[in-house]
Amino acid sequence: MTDTTTDTFLPDAQDAHPLHIVSREGYAAWRDAQPAAVRAWLDAQAFDGAPGSLVLLPGDAGLAGAAIGIGDPRDPDSYAHAAYGLPEGVWHVTGAHERAALQLGWGLGAYRFTRYKRTARRAARLAVDAADAEIVALVAATTRVRDLVNTPTEHMGPEQMEDVVRDIAAAHGATFESIVGDALLERNFPAIHAVGRASHRAPRLLHLSWGEATHPHVAIVGKGVCFDTGGLDIKPADGMRNMKKDMGGAAHAIALAELVMARALPLRITLLVPAVENAIGPDAFRPGEVIDTRQGISVEIDNTDAEGRLVLCDALTFAGEQSPDTILDFATLTGAARIALGPDLPALFSNDDALANAWIAAGEATRDPVWRMPLWRPYLRYLTSGIADLANAGSRMAGAVTAALYLERFVPGTTPWAHLDTYAWNDSSRAGHPQGGEALGLRAAYAMLKARAG
Repeated sequence: MTDTTTDTFLPDAQDAHPLHIVSREGYAAWRDAQPAAVRAWLDAQAFDGAPGSLVLLPGDAGLAGAAIGIGDPRDPDSYAHAAYGLPEGVWHVTGAHERAALQLGWGLGAYRFTRYKRTARRAARLAVDAADAEIVALVAATTRVRDLVNTPTEHMGPEQMEDVVRDIAAAHGATFESIVGDALLERNFPAIHAVGRASHRAPRLLHLSWGEATHPHVAIVGKGVCFDTGGLDIKPADGMRNMKKDMGGAAHAIALAELVMARALPLRITLLVPAVENAIGPDAFRPGEVIDTRQGISVEIDNTDAEGRLVLCDALTFAGEQSPDTILDFATLTGAARIALGPDLPALFSNDDALANAWIAAGEATRDPVWRMPLWRPYLRYLTSGIADLANAGSRMAGAVTAALYLERFVPGTTPWAHLDTYAWNDSSRAGHPQGGEALGLRAAYAMLKARAG
């Protein structure tokens, strides 16, 4: 992962260029305080402090500084355009500003995925007296999600994901185990095995544990479908093109657990990632089959492309067996959630109003929003099977809702649980959000857990 402290934030440097942060509302007063030559230059450039704008300021010896226009001063996105909008070099901010939002936005804006292709230039760097340790950790967590999602499946299959979690566990003194291949059947994780058995890369359940037994216990579960062909109900080419990202839920879960450990929150963490490929082969599970689950609920396969809920149901059952105080799961689960809310707004489902409201409030405070959707239980009728306890799909109606209802069947009714259906992806680039993998709802989840940990 990128060392954000070294690459983006530097100790205050005497030769750093000055950077002015201006809002449209405060622009006139700031402009009037500048020398006449600078005022004339600003007018010629038609700079007015609009959000996302930037102007370089000339001096007798060349570049004298720059100004950026921002919107909400507490929104990290307001500052993200500076990292690549400004010329390379070191910059220091003059005047009052929102320090945390500036550093977070700058760090997020400086991200580029460079494993296979170098960027033409490096991001501008920010001079700070001291980088905020929590902000650095938040940037690192977002970078973790983006890197994991952006890495093609050839280099981020189930075994590579296991290596990542194992290394994180070792770095933070956590315990780790991986249940691989036919051992899943021996240990009673039949649904995970069924989805992943057709791949030449063995399915597995990754299990990390950390924290003191006396601390509140949070189980974090992430959908780790490292590539999704759709199975025998194969996706069309355009639907399969970006399916390396179908482990985006696992990326969020891994990054959140790592962030909690890195910040030493007084929590006990159980991280569970069912890591599989939904492949096509002689042993692929088929439409119409009935598969077992860890909870003993039989499931008829209506659609092999509704595989994420199958791997999650075994993991959620196991999570519930640990008697946690809270269960959170993350998944790139349905296209229906994207149709309803678009790519930037993850769909939140929960069986507990206090938990849902806490996540929503944290999202508002951190400018990392989530939107609650209903667990409308009458729609369980869409998951009716004539030969099994449950079908894994069955209707185009309320697809995100029925997927969440399916998952809820595998969560203890007395355990507060929240499910985030996230896109984990940017279809195109904008400041702070380059095309590719994205963390959505992650900062909010961390802020919620931090508040609940006291």
